[in-house]
Amino acid sequence: MQGSWALAGAMGIPQRQLRPWLLLLVLSWLWPSRSLDLIPYTPQITAWDLEGKVTASTFSLEQPRCVLDGHAQATDTVWLVVAFSNASRDFQNPKTLAEIPAFPELLTSGHYMTLPLSPMQLPCTDPAGGGSSIPLLRVGNNARCLADRQLTYCNGPLPSPGPYRVKFLLLDARGAPRAETRWSDPITLLRGRAPSSIDTWPGRRSGGMIVITSVLSSLAGLLLLAFLAASTMRFSSLWLPEELPTPEQLRIGSFIGKRYTTHHIPPSEATTLPVG
Repeated sequence: MQGSWALAGAMGIPQRQLRPWLLLLVLSWLWPSRSLDLIPYTPQITAWDLEGKVTASTFSLEQPRCVLDGHAQATDTVWLVVAFSNASRDFQNPKTLAEIPAFPELLTSGHYMTLPLSPMQLPCTDPAGGGSSIPLLRVGNNARCLADRQLTYCNGPLPSPGPYRVKFLLLDARGAPRAETRWSDPITLLRGRAPSSIDTWPGRRSGGMIVITSVLSSLAGLLLLAFLAASTMRFSSLWLPEELPTPEQLRIGSFIGKRYTTHHIPPSEATTLPVG
């Protein structure tokens, strides 16, 4: 401050004229930080019992219901700021709508803004049941962002496991910030595994699994042998006769009789007819 007074004296500017300008400069420097309200709320993963709350490219946040009451107006917009954990410190809140970073800037600057919502879309009442009415915000669920880079403020799939940090930012109709929440704790996505990296060699399995597999294989083999033996005996009984007839018996239908040799009866002599 003494240097400023000395510079003003050297330039021949009276101190009375310099004081209002210095006061205006100090107020313009302090005003943005004082006008932005810090809401004591930390975004977090939804507490609902859902499968896939965190995947390899998405995660689900709870909606900031009743968080912005007293700060938001009907014409304001609630934005979600997504940033890499190590780049969240460098994020500067936009002052106009043109300064809002889009999804492609995540790979260049390390952060972007998405999911613009009206305060009317975040009522205080929570749904009583589950299903499609569960109040959550799914980050990274729009795959069209990868094919169409022209989509405005797109919510594209996250490109890496992170970790990420998020916060909610309230902007007015001109894009100037009005309030913001705290940054979330680091959110790390799931890591996918290549099929070639999965070890399926039996030698790497536990001893109990090997014993169970061996016992089940042995039982299956014994059951197969018993089935084959029973099938063989059944078919053999159908094709082989129960008993063979003795030479002394003849089987004709259901009648069984003994074979015998008839007595020899010589032929009777023919009557001689007279000659002529």
